[in-house]
Amino acid sequence: MLQLHLVVLAWGFTAILGKLITLTAVEVTVWRTGLAAAGLGVVGWFGRIRTRLSPGTVAAFLGTGLLIGWHWMLFFLSARLGNASVSLAAMPTVMIWCSLIEPIFDGTRRWSRGELGVGAVMVGAVWLIYRVEFAHWAGFTVGLISAFLAALFAVINKSFVGKHPPVVICGFQMVGACVACLPFLPLGGAAITWPSGADLLWLLLLSQICTVGAYIGYLDVLRRLSVFTINVVYNLEPVYGILLAALILGDTERMSAGFYLGAGIIMTVVLTFSRFRKKGQDAAVLTALGE
Repeated sequence: MLQLHLVVLAWGFTAILGKLITLTAVEVTVWRTGLAAAGLGVVGWFGRIRTRLSPGTVAAFLGTGLLIGWHWMLFFLSARLGNASVSLAAMPTVMIWCSLIEPIFDGTRRWSRGELGVGAVMVGAVWLIYRVEFAHWAGFTVGLISAFLAALFAVINKSFVGKHPPVVICGFQMVGACVACLPFLPLGGAAITWPSGADLLWLLLLSQICTVGAYIGYLDVLRRLSVFTINVVYNLEPVYGILLAALILGDTERMSAGFYLGAGIIMTVVLTFSRFRKKGQDAAVLTALGE
């Protein structure tokens, strides 16, 4: 259980690292995914993980990598437009997005009244955050779009689970994410240059500890803990992240009481909702790579 909390803590730390790194959101994502792909390649090599993949399968992994790359890029942009707390407050909506997207993909069920009711409560909490923290509307809106892309990734990625080694899947997805973000570099007037000083240290921490290390640790706990237990702890990520942001980044992360009320409602709804979700549906969220 401690290992799972450490994994979630690492994911909660990513928004803070995104603020500490002085590069643009696109550059941060390109470096994170590129270095993570290299790290996963090393893990696969030393772990002697081998598998045969068809060109179509490789293309599917690279394509889903595009989604996670854009999700991270918007996640970091959300923190820049608002702050780390704003971007983290939007992330629990991933589960609600998943519940709305899944029926479209699997075609085997319809939206339940409970899901629609939870969605309505979530909309109210989101409205509250916009009302009391309108100065951060852009950051929060980008965060919600980022959460939608994470949900789309999770639902699609669910179909890959159990068919191929996770490290192989994730490795190709990191390559796809890196390539998918490269065309956006000119929009920020940036070019790929070797980071130096503190930026290099933060990027290594972000890519190797908060991405590769956290993902491997996450796969390990998946074998030993129930889906429900993992899902509950997974949804504590914004709590850890917002608390860490306030401690590390100081006054820029301290928000109004209304913001914390809205974020608290979102997290409470998600934690409560997860109790009523079927295991097969919960698994969709658990195939995500964190933040």
